[in-house]
Amino acid sequence: MTHPAVRLAEIRETPLDVDEVVKVLDDDASGGLTLFVGRVRDHDGGKGVTGLTYDAHPTALDRLVDVCERVARDHDVNGVAAVHRTGDLAIGDIAVVVATTSGHRGDAFAASRALIDTLKDEVPIWKHQRFTDGTDEWVGAP
Repeated sequence: MTHPAVRLAEIRETPLDVDEVVKVLDDDASGGLTLFVGRVRDHDGGKGVTGLTYDAHPTALDRLVDVCERVARDHDVNGVAAVHRTGDLAIGDIAVVVATTSGHRGDAFAASRALIDTLKDEVPIWKHQRFTDGTDEWVGAP
């Protein structure tokens, strides 16, 4: 990571910790911290979900770092953090945590929105959902 505002960009198989993300972004210059936590929900497309698995392409971490650095360059932020989970997740588990800090809330909100939206669009992480009716579905896979 080359941009000094990028404080954390990781893909992990272990459970994610919101407090870790908040702590890594702590600084006295930031008046606003905007945090998004994505969790596994119990439904999708009108079907019940029992759980899912996230798989990441070998280039996913490099792409995640690139997304974080672009957000840091394009927005007036002091800190950027993004962590995504891989492996098997249950309903309620945290799948992704993104956050940004800035001197002002508007900049932090805009940067965090750009961070999660761009991550979802560009980082090759795929979701394999398992449904209560016994079917399954890949989401985001090529």
